[in-house]
Amino acid sequence: MKKIGLISDTHGFLDDAVFKHFESVDEIWHAGDFGPGVAGPLAAFKPLRGVFGNIDDAAIRNEFPENNRFKCEQVDVWMTHIGGYPGRYSSLVKPEIYTNPPKLFITGHSHILKVMFDEKLKCLHINPGSAGKHGWHKVRTLIRFCITDENIHTLEVIELSGR
Repeated sequence: MKKIGLISDTHGFLDDAVFKHFESVDEIWHAGDFGPGVAGPLAAFKPLRGVFGNIDDAAIRNEFPENNRFKCEQVDVWMTHIGGYPGRYSSLVKPEIYTNPPKLFITGHSHILKVMFDEKLKCLHINPGSAGKHGWHKVRTLIRFCITDENIHTLEVIELSGR
């Protein structure tokens, strides 16, 4: 079993509460728009996987890919910053997601927390919302969940204190 802490759209702001909420996780996954000063502290705390977002500079783009497709336990995971969601996938991912869908599709970008199952693709979509202070969202959020074998379970939404 792997415990995952999922975060996105920090835009250079890393709340100290993230470390408390992710204390029990095995890995942290960041779905893009790190901003400066975020990747280093997260990677020093726990193993970090991520993708770059549209605001990220060359340093982040050199460290993280635009698309990160990997296996966690027996779950095929695809993480990208701008990917859309079921019924409204981005044109950047549409050809691949319909021909070779993952079991778990993770995006960021919208700052809107979404957990949706795509019945057509048999794929769980997760967008953790935004943990940063920049943007129009009113609530800052994180997600914790577990993956055991081929099962995604024990998903928790965590609301951080105000912006």
